[in-house]
Amino acid sequence: MEDDKEEVKSFKELGLVEQLVEACDSLGWKNPSKIQAEAIPHALEGKDLIGLAQTGSGKTGAFALPILQALLAAAAAVPPVQHAFFACVLSPTRELAIQIAEQFEALGSSISLKTAVLVGGVDHVQQSIALGKRPHIVVATPGRLVDHLSNTKGFSLRTIKYLVLDEADRLLNEDFEKSLDEILNAIPRERRTYLFSATMTKKVQKLQRACLRNPVKIEAASKYSTVDTLKQQFRFVPAKHKDCYLTYILNEKSGSTSMVFTRTCEATRLLALMLRNLSFRAIPISGQMTQAKRLGALNKFKAGECNILICTDVASRGLDIPSVDMVINYDIPTNSKDYIHRVGRTARAGRSGVAISLVNQYELEWYIQIEKLIGKKLPEFEAQEEEVLLFLERVTEAKRLSLMNIKEAGGHKRRRGGEEEEDEGDKFHGKNKSNKSSNNKSNKSNNKKFKRR
Repeated sequence: MEDDKEEVKSFKELGLVEQLVEACDSLGWKNPSKIQAEAIPHALEGKDLIGLAQTGSGKTGAFALPILQALLAAAAAVPPVQHAFFACVLSPTRELAIQIAEQFEALGSSISLKTAVLVGGVDHVQQSIALGKRPHIVVATPGRLVDHLSNTKGFSLRTIKYLVLDEADRLLNEDFEKSLDEILNAIPRERRTYLFSATMTKKVQKLQRACLRNPVKIEAASKYSTVDTLKQQFRFVPAKHKDCYLTYILNEKSGSTSMVFTRTCEATRLLALMLRNLSFRAIPISGQMTQAKRLGALNKFKAGECNILICTDVASRGLDIPSVDMVINYDIPTNSKDYIHRVGRTARAGRSGVAISLVNQYELEWYIQIEKLIGKKLPEFEAQEEEVLLFLERVTEAKRLSLMNIKEAGGHKRRRGGEEEEDEGDKFHGKNKSNKSSNNKSNKSNNKKFKRR
């Protein structure tokens, strides 16, 4: 068995053509990941796939490369095979859809690949124009794709050869059920179908019976697992001191690039403001922000302008930001499977990472479910409570100022007629200076104290 595992050492040996091998090399992909090594040969044989692999393991490449190879073959056929609207990839989130399209474009840069991204929060007309250019690959969230199928003249998916459901377990939730049914009715039955996910559920198995034909099931990970390079820890904390513990951890690991997960959109705003009042470079992202603000926040985080992203589970799926080396669960997820996706934002592609969960007395039951899911007890994050509580006064004051700020923004919104979201985004994009001046001196002195160690 060990010899079999070592047999495939390169993308060329998987059966990829030279153009795609060179594309992989240009992206720094020297050798295929486990899911790529196991999935690509079956995909090249024309099989339907169900792929289960840990987050950060190269799932996008596992389905993108076979699709691009089939597209090249279609273009070279005599006579040429229709290859506009060749493949459709569905994603549960806007950010993941954009990232998948970027990966396709990077791999297909030498073959003039055309993609279209259809997601909510972006101008409908511009997307219709992109569809009018007859792209090879359409990457979409289900709701916006159904919108275009119904309302964009001349657009259909009757010619697609490939359908991909990325983060399939999420796409099979009730939220997407109606849209997914409409999409499945609008595409040909004669096609290749790929399902990929980091967690397998009965819903995925149900869809397998509905629209896959004799699929090959590839498990490059156990049903619910995290990578070996991820160091996972927890800390039981009093609910009233959770902000102090968060501040302590971010201060101790001030050189890290971190994602902090909360349960609500409101919490992302409050924590980001509080941390900024303490001179941390934090920025929020949540489903309540406009798409432009969400992308702006992500771009600032990716560029290193902010090194702390405060987010809801909108950012837990599929996002690949290699610089992330720490994930903090400020709020424990109520669905234990979401834990797998959250901590999968770090320790990607063989890199190391840290995940720390702050558990208060009200979240204990959810945390126990996580330990059952991953099959092990996590070690405790070590911290002296006396040291943590040294921050209590400053954290309390920073939170008070943040609550005042949010309250004022709410009143401003009512006076302005509902533009809170733009104002909220402006706070974190450097356009709102009014609150900074009054607290600037105290923030500077706080910062000196925070870097004392």
